[in-house]
Amino acid sequence: MSQARTNARKAAVQALYQWQMTGQSIVEIERQFLEEERLKDAQKSYFTELFHGVPRNVDVIDKILSEFVDRPVDMIDPVERAILRIGVYEMVNRLDMPYRVILNESINLAKYFGADGSHKYVNGILDKVAQNKRTIEINGKSQPRVKAQSES
Repeated sequence: MSQARTNARKAAVQALYQWQMTGQSIVEIERQFLEEERLKDAQKSYFTELFHGVPRNVDVIDKILSEFVDRPVDMIDPVERAILRIGVYEMVNRLDMPYRVILNESINLAKYFGADGSHKYVNGILDKVAQNKRTIEINGKSQPRVKAQSES
């Protein structure tokens, strides 16, 4: 996974956090990020996909999250909520990206931005989402190889 894409995710967490806390328009927040050169080392196209994709799909994302969290989605810590929303967005919309990469990146974001132990919470929730939304991928990778009759 490229550092530029990791940096895009970090910027997207910050931008989503700002959007969740202030209710400012996506366009305004994105303009600030561009003007302040906060995307200098980030893959801008991926930042844009996440930062526009999560709010555009927030109802679907929160519905998915609500199946796996222990409280109303709006009661989740705002940093964790932003990370979880990105993770769910990627699990559902970026099937080209292995679920393990999404989990790992989300855990690292929680370690970087979140409170102590929040990475365990994020991991637990997104692992359940992966089990539900990426069943074929998970089962395909963990199935033991069955010998064909001609091999025995």
